[in-house]
Amino acid sequence: MTENGQFLDYKNVFQENRGAMHDGRLQLLKEKIVFKNNKTGKIDSIQQNDLHSALWRRVARDFELKFQMNSGQVFRFDGFKEMEFERLKDFVKNYYKIDLEHQELSGKGWNWGTTDFEGNEMMFQVGQKLSFEIPLNNVSQCTQNKDEVTMEFHQNDDSELSLMEMRFFIPPSQDEMIDKVKDFHDNVMAKADVLQVKGTAICVFQDLQCLTPRGRYDIRMYPKFIQLHGKTFDYKITYTSILRLFLLPHKDQRQIFFVVSLDPPLKQGMTRYHFLILLFYKEDDLAVELSLPDDEIEERFGGKLQKDMSGPMYEVVSRVMKHLVQRKITVPGSFKGLNGVQSITCTYKASSGFLFPLERGFMYVHKPPVHIRFDEIAYVNFARGTTKINKSFDFEIETRSKNNFVFSNIERDQYASLYDFVHNKQLKIKNIGKDGADFDLMVDSDEDADVHDPYMERMKQEAAEREKQVDDDDDDESEDDDFQPETNVAEVEEEYNSDVGSASSGASEEEEEDGEEEVEEKPKKRKKEKVMKERRQKETPGKVKRKKKDPNAPKRPQSAYFLWLNENRGRFKAENKGISVTELTKLAGKEWKKIDPDEKQVF
Repeated sequence: MTENGQFLDYKNVFQENRGAMHDGRLQLLKEKIVFKNNKTGKIDSIQQNDLHSALWRRVARDFELKFQMNSGQVFRFDGFKEMEFERLKDFVKNYYKIDLEHQELSGKGWNWGTTDFEGNEMMFQVGQKLSFEIPLNNVSQCTQNKDEVTMEFHQNDDSELSLMEMRFFIPPSQDEMIDKVKDFHDNVMAKADVLQVKGTAICVFQDLQCLTPRGRYDIRMYPKFIQLHGKTFDYKITYTSILRLFLLPHKDQRQIFFVVSLDPPLKQGMTRYHFLILLFYKEDDLAVELSLPDDEIEERFGGKLQKDMSGPMYEVVSRVMKHLVQRKITVPGSFKGLNGVQSITCTYKASSGFLFPLERGFMYVHKPPVHIRFDEIAYVNFARGTTKINKSFDFEIETRSKNNFVFSNIERDQYASLYDFVHNKQLKIKNIGKDGADFDLMVDSDEDADVHDPYMERMKQEAAEREKQVDDDDDDESEDDDFQPETNVAEVEEEYNSDVGSASSGASEEEEEDGEEEVEEKPKKRKKEKVMKERRQKETPGKVKRKKKDPNAPKRPQSAYFLWLNENRGRFKAENKGISVTELTKLAGKEWKKIDPDEKQVF
């Protein structure tokens, strides 16, 4: 918490919205109250003149601050400590001219009480004390049946458990002219967030191509919501759930992406769509007529929309959406990539798409779409590509909430423009050096091949040694002589002629040959053992004994560079006070390269 006379600043506060608690930053200023959602970046502002009352009460763990506006709208902020009450009470009294009242809740646990509808809330009271209250904008449907009224609620996607339904039993009245069940139902439906199609749409866009969710839909624009009507599914989107609008050109300059950011997202079974993405072709035209009187169009839109509108389809749809939703359209800014294109082709997860560097963030389309604001980025990182030929690199983004986004397979020619963009937006670059230069991604693959690789050289040397040892082993073994008929006729006759010589003489010759083989096997076995010993010594170099260094041996003379550096070290320190040893050697190395060879000859 930060206090500064005219404002209070709380960084870890939760706002209740549709049954979900969103963390963010709350600022109580002199003229207004501002809450910024950390997840979506959405800003809620409450003007001082719109405040009606303020309440302070104990909730589950901490304390809650509740503001009610003159229009009946309610804002709740949770996460305060008990010690903050006096400080908030004085601030609200001095600047907002209202009293911060301490409200006690009933803890009896009774399920029988009285109901009261005030503003956009239904209060359930037990013994003159509030037991619980229901924000009626959380109600998605309300039905009545005899003496019962059933209320259904919007599902909270951020919670494992959600309250989906409540039933109220209302005893019949003694007066037949009064129907309490119907009155209760009508009071709920008057403030409930139930999208009911009443009357005609302001305008209809037929058969638009939608990438997310996929399909073709008819879009009907109503005063408070948008209806998407498809062959299989229908969706309703309230204008208050639309956060941002994006109009992004395709790389081929023939197509346009129109992106609608949503919170809460569209729901289809267990799937959630946080973005609605429409695809248009630039050459497609559209003519539409607004079903509003001319005077109402002039009063609501001030001449920005006309009753009859025509032009390129993407311009007409985005223009109508902008003024009905009351949101600005974000387009690509100053970034210019390769060939002047405002997007970067890359891969995110398993799909290929386009990364758009915008003025306040990055937008990736289209599967899955990702929007990352600059204020939630902790740092970015440029990494080498994983392919064998280094013609691409990866762009990594880590947010303050420790979420990582890796956009890979980016063309190497895009590196300079993307690096300059990130540097100009003052984003932290993780792998940048102290001197302001990062690693060189622009090295060609041919140049990489010329770089000395010690590991590769060692592997080649070991392979050559193994081949040499195999050759030596083969040389030691007796080689088979080639068959020469002219010189070996007698040997062939001795082998195949049974009449040659006597058995005794043959036996004596065999004994002599066996004796010669026994004599030759001993040195051959010793040589193999020697080779195996040398091989083991090479495979375990750590066990080889090294020569002991003679302590009385003279030292090697210093090189010319170190002799020159010792003479000029004092000059460098005097010119650059407080310089580190690393920076000093860098300066010295640069200056040594510039010295003429004749001057170096002296050293």
